Amino acid sequence: MARQLPAMSSAAPDPAPNLARLRGFIVRMADLVAHHRQERDILAGGSDLLADLVRHDDWLPERYARPHPDRYQQYLLHCDSRERFCVVSFVWGPGQATPVHDHRVWGLVGVLRGAEEAQGFARGPDGLIPVGPPQILGPGEVDAVSPRIGDIHRVANAVPDGTSISIHVYGANIGAVARSVLDDSGAAHPFISGYADCPLPNLWQPV
Repeated sequence: MARQLPAMSSAAPDPAPNLARLRGFIVRMADLVAHHRQERDILAGGSDLLADLVRHDDWLPERYARPHPDRYQQYLLHCDSRERFCVVSFVWGPGQATPVHDHRVWGLVGVLRGAEEAQGFARGPDGLIPVGPPQILGPGEVDAVSPRIGDIHRVANAVPDGTSISIHVYGANIGAVARSVLDDSGAAHPFISGYADCPLPNLWQPV
């Protein structure tokens, strides 16, 4: 009796990531930071660029979208050669969140998949004080942080049973910046985040 071969799937394979979209974003961000010195101008222009990037979910390689069962992941996608900015993929599993922390540099956060909850804080005389209600960002939406406009927050996955992904752009090589986690009293505890990954996608291959 002839052995039955397994049926072939008719589903098309996932398409290759559209790295040209990420590459174009990086080139435009580099032009922006090269031509503008004022943080206001960088945040305004960068918000528009990031919003355009995260409105499309066809470019992030799968290896930079993988959640970890125990903690959120911070994958470096690109670091400017002069460390003027970097682009990072944050991947959040169910229930995962950061501690309250600061940044020390300007930053932009755009949601690519799922949803993200951010709660801002300020230092008060008796400890940390929430600033406004938690903000929920959905796909395509962008928020900004900096020491000038508000730099302390806690971020969490707003999808209780799924993975969320946000793309962050910072005004430095954020994985090497000396920052702080803050406890309820407002006391600062130094940390350097590093990154969850080592290899990077080749953005410059012919497309």
